[in-house]
Amino acid sequence: MSHSSTPPAKISLFLSSPLDFFRFFLLLLLLLLEFTAMHRVGSATNNGNSNRPRKEKRLTYLLSDADETKHCAGVNCLAVLKSSVSTGCNYLFTGSRDGTLKRWALGEDAATCSATFESHVDWVNDTVIVGENTLVSCSSDTTLKTWNCLSYGTCTRTLRQHSDYVTCLAAAEKNTNVLASGGLGGEVFIWDIEAAVTTLSKSSDEMEDGCSIGINGSGSSLTTPSLGTVSSNSNTGANTTQVHGYAPITAKGHKESVYALAMNASGTVLVSGGTEKALRVWDPRTGLKTMKLRGHIDNTRALLLDSTGRYCLSGSSDSMIRLWDLGQQRCVHSYAVHTDSVWALASTPTFSHVYSGGRDFSLYLTDLTTRESILLCTKEHPISQLALHDDNIWVATTDSSVDRWPAEGQNPQKVFQRGGSFLAGNLSFSRARVSLEGAAPTPVYKEPIFTIPGTPAIVQHEILNNKRHVLTKDTAGSVKLWDITRGIVIEDYGQVSFDEKKEQLFEMVSIPSWFTVDSRLGSLSVHLDTPQSFSAEMYSEDLNIIGKPEDDKINLGRETLKGKDSTPRSLAHSRIEVDGNAENDPTVYPPFEMSTVSPPSIITEGSQGGPWRKKITELYGTENEKDFPSWVLDCVLNNQLPSRENAKCSFHLHPCEGSAVKILTQGKLSAPRILKIQKVMNYVKEKMVLDKPVDSLNTMETFAAGIGGQLQHSAVGDGLLWSGLKPRKKPRHSIEILCNNQVLSPDMSLATVRAYIWKKPEDLVFNYRVIQGR
Repeated sequence: MSHSSTPPAKISLFLSSPLDFFRFFLLLLLLLLEFTAMHRVGSATNNGNSNRPRKEKRLTYLLSDADETKHCAGVNCLAVLKSSVSTGCNYLFTGSRDGTLKRWALGEDAATCSATFESHVDWVNDTVIVGENTLVSCSSDTTLKTWNCLSYGTCTRTLRQHSDYVTCLAAAEKNTNVLASGGLGGEVFIWDIEAAVTTLSKSSDEMEDGCSIGINGSGSSLTTPSLGTVSSNSNTGANTTQVHGYAPITAKGHKESVYALAMNASGTVLVSGGTEKALRVWDPRTGLKTMKLRGHIDNTRALLLDSTGRYCLSGSSDSMIRLWDLGQQRCVHSYAVHTDSVWALASTPTFSHVYSGGRDFSLYLTDLTTRESILLCTKEHPISQLALHDDNIWVATTDSSVDRWPAEGQNPQKVFQRGGSFLAGNLSFSRARVSLEGAAPTPVYKEPIFTIPGTPAIVQHEILNNKRHVLTKDTAGSVKLWDITRGIVIEDYGQVSFDEKKEQLFEMVSIPSWFTVDSRLGSLSVHLDTPQSFSAEMYSEDLNIIGKPEDDKINLGRETLKGKDSTPRSLAHSRIEVDGNAENDPTVYPPFEMSTVSPPSIITEGSQGGPWRKKITELYGTENEKDFPSWVLDCVLNNQLPSRENAKCSFHLHPCEGSAVKILTQGKLSAPRILKIQKVMNYVKEKMVLDKPVDSLNTMETFAAGIGGQLQHSAVGDGLLWSGLKPRKKPRHSIEILCNNQVLSPDMSLATVRAYIWKKPEDLVFNYRVIQGR
């Protein structure tokens, strides 16, 4: 007793006053809070170290009804490869916002597309020619890619080092190995292309599956273990700290985005500019900054260096062109000729004259010494890039076409002899306009020598309610209706009101959203993500599939994958031949057959490497399965779909008020949400007593044993509603199903009724009634 009574005595002594009691309570509370916090931290740590589900890779396919030889979005960059012994003719290379580059064989008054370079998965922002026949491009997909200029579109290398969009490139004309790249991440890298290739070749044998060194090589001369055909155009994951391979020189200093680069012929001077309103000058050999020049009051958008690296031209969003003497480290001239941002510059070989274009749709020629300027031509769209080619100049705009204009590049003074020039001021245009005395310059040329046409880019789109059709509008104002499961345009309405046509095509149907679309690349990009891609189903009769039972459910996502992705389909054929699994049926139904006229391209990413893009007609079934998302392979090869949300819809069936008609089942029923009201009507007919007059239907007949109890709380499947208990004779009366006092169409689905008629989160409530004499 004494032993057990001691602790209470101590506690009583400790809590001898109200203040002591309060302190004791506070101490307990603090201990409790500390324990709780430690528990939460531990839980968070455990969660962080757990195997969290990794976000699945997306599969995208690009649809286009246009000529493959034409760009379908604005052209961002130009590069000219002049005739040589190896080429035999002049070529123009164009890079577009549609994600592709094209090579054009140039004639006197025509250009023929001889190759399309397709591997980037986003806008192509710049391109340069390095050495004799190496084309380098950069993209908003954060990569640089190298190509053989004379190939048929083979990507030979993928360089991944940037953390954001790569916006600009600069190459040394005489030093064929040096290349610089800049991007929105504020990074500037100087590459030795030959060293990168050599290191990659040596290290490729050391690479294991999934190992990333930041550079990905492809082509027949560079093979990487375990990678198949598709991997030739794919990228490895981005690593800025590289264990194996080659790492470029980093020019550190930019804190914001880099929009423009320029390098002299020997590769000893590099200039960069961007959103910081200042130019930075670097030594490309070391990556060290040599000077910083200020003068522009807005973003720098274009840069040029003369061959010696002494003089630099810059174009800015402040509408000014500035000439810098790097030896004196100052701006020596300013030229106010444009009324808006200057986006593109090109100089004569002697650096005596500059051609400039920009957001004001105008192309000017300016004498850097006399300051005399003349308007060569005006465009219908902002000018994005210029490329001087002998006595002509190529002009690219935010439109998909490219024009060749006369320029007198060998003797630009001939242009000024035509008259109409003015003296460029050295003030911003808002003040320089006064010196022009309000006289609007007249363009020297009215029409280009010839145009390389593009196709209108899609700028507006709307997914229709049936979740199979997409309405689009392009830059020419044409409105078209697409079937995205077949990848074709099924109706071209011409230049009509987009909104009015959308209203005309409205259908009162409710189908889950199983894909998303965008038109960023000027074409229709259809994105498939798991598990959402498998959320939509339709009956085979609604898809007009011949040879299948009309109430077979067709998963739209699965069938679309089978129709669009030829490689998994080819692999599926091989699987069936091996294991004889009939469930892996690779048959493509007509509503999902891809277009053979304009086959789509695929953009995706596998378990190794980065995203890649390729025409489906260039996939031959020999590709490595690791180059595809695992969920795509599971679907097409193994007929395995991921777990999805409940696709059932619950409802109650009650007779209309005042009706004597009764049916056996009165409990809650559930059925697939795509179930048609017609089948609910059939169910009511089968459960009614039809052998007696309607007026005498006051009691329920007894059906087969066990049927009633089975239906009270079980799911009502397709077969039960469609082919359950058969009536003893053909019904003489028609059934109407009502919801919210509205008679429902037999073609409506349960999902449609819930979305447009019921409009409540609770279970559906249907009322039925018999209509005589129908």
